Amino acid sequence: MGAKIQGAGSSKIQIQGVKKLKDVSYNIMPDRIEAGTFLCIGAMNNGKIEVKNVEPNHITPITHKLEETGCKIQIKKDIINIIAPKKLKAVDIKTMPYPGFPTDMQSIFASMLTLAKGTSIVVENIFENRYKYTQELIRMGAKVTIEGKIAVIKGVRKLYGASINATDLRGGAALVMAAIAAKGTTKIDKIEYILRGYENFETKLKNIGADIMYNVH
Repeated sequence: MGAKIQGAGSSKIQIQGVKKLKDVSYNIMPDRIEAGTFLCIGAMNNGKIEVKNVEPNHITPITHKLEETGCKIQIKKDIINIIAPKKLKAVDIKTMPYPGFPTDMQSIFASMLTLAKGTSIVVENIFENRYKYTQELIRMGAKVTIEGKIAVIKGVRKLYGASINATDLRGGAALVMAAIAAKGTTKIDKIEYILRGYENFETKLKNIGADIMYNVH
């Protein structure tokens, strides 16, 4: 665009102002967290989903962990297909800076693992207080114990509908996942958190068979 910037990759960036910037065309990279969310929705519901416009190299830790749960992952250029087993296997997760397992996928995976066979251990190494959503999952029948940065998740056979609150963006998406898989109807309040990070979320969920509606006040 014609900007004068020095210091990329260092701790100091210097910008020298210019009179005018040029127009450019730029394609924003695919959202790796949204892609991971839909793959996990497919896994949690024992389904088969195709996610398009994905950069597979950006979500390698996610697809590897999904394979550990027993899912079959098929990758072709910018398309990922997931075929889930009848019952997911428990796995352990530790969040790390990129290219490690992303902290924004922690709640998504935890929600999915509430229905896995066995006990999963999740360790949150990036942010504090990222387990608020687990109290809402517990109200739906999940078995989750929190101790500091560690969450212990014992898989259950079923989750059940309840009136719950989204606590943050990714935690809210995790609750939507749980609601789709749960028996009965779930009402989720404070969905403005969720809508901040997922474009046309309701429409995309309906396209894969979810019975969902929302009302923003």
